[in-house]
Amino acid sequence: MITDLHMHSRYSDDRDYSPEELVNKCKEAGIVCMAIADHNCVSAVREGRAAAKQAGIRFIPAIEIDCVWREKIFHLLGYGIREEDPFYRKLETDVDDQSREASRMLLRKMQDMGFRVDAADMEELAGNYYRPWVWTPEMFGEVLLKKKEHLEDPKLAPYRKGGSRSNNPYVNFYWDFCSEGKPCFVPMRWPDMTGIIRELHQRGAEAVLAHPGAHLRGQETLIGEMLQEADLDGIEVMSSYHSQEQVDFFYGAARRFGKYITCGSDFHGKTKPSIRLGEMLLPTGVSREEIEQEILEKWNNYPE
Repeated sequence: MITDLHMHSRYSDDRDYSPEELVNKCKEAGIVCMAIADHNCVSAVREGRAAAKQAGIRFIPAIEIDCVWREKIFHLLGYGIREEDPFYRKLETDVDDQSREASRMLLRKMQDMGFRVDAADMEELAGNYYRPWVWTPEMFGEVLLKKKEHLEDPKLAPYRKGGSRSNNPYVNFYWDFCSEGKPCFVPMRWPDMTGIIRELHQRGAEAVLAHPGAHLRGQETLIGEMLQEADLDGIEVMSSYHSQEQVDFFYGAARRFGKYITCGSDFHGKTKPSIRLGEMLLPTGVSREEIEQEILEKWNNYPE
């Protein structure tokens, strides 16, 4: 794809690259329209916009917001945001205020699982990160997979080379141990999805449901109820998370409910090493040119 509207910079807690480095990678990949959507943070927008302008790439200011619908966590992409609005800074502050204690709680749960990891291990890894006090599940996975004490740990075997979960080992570690319903899940207070959508709309931004297949796995049919209840503008139909079946299903849902479609690799870097910028499955029977034209027509005239 020549568009990629979902990637992460170093301002997210589970990423590697600066906004300028992401722009350069997009240039190398032939991407002409991009968006950096960091988790609950808009710090990349100004840098990314400036670098993209110099590179001749269309840049859409964006954010990815954790929120809740019917007591289940989802990710919402806000496009066309104005990064200087205090609303977005408050979102980041609210997450920061919770993250320090949540990180310590996660450490204790990891230790209760029998993993030999301590605060010093995490501080060493996070020392140069944007938020060094935030220790994500992906970071725990990275630390544990490198520790000699766990080289033969059967719990970690699936994430090592050749294992069933080794394609994206750190993020798969998160899904298997730390997502909702898993033994190391640490709850945080996330805002209601409908309220966040209302806030985005009041600020002239648009709301797109990110990688719904990742959160509705096995319950995809709930997308209809969500689209009727929440005032979403679009669906991220094409995502690195989605199987061909899911791409086709969400493409059909977008068409039935009159929502526009977007595409995003959700590129992070080492957290998801198998993911490449601009690479994702297309809906069956729809040409790449048709999809790209539809998406570019939506965003080419959108204010940067």
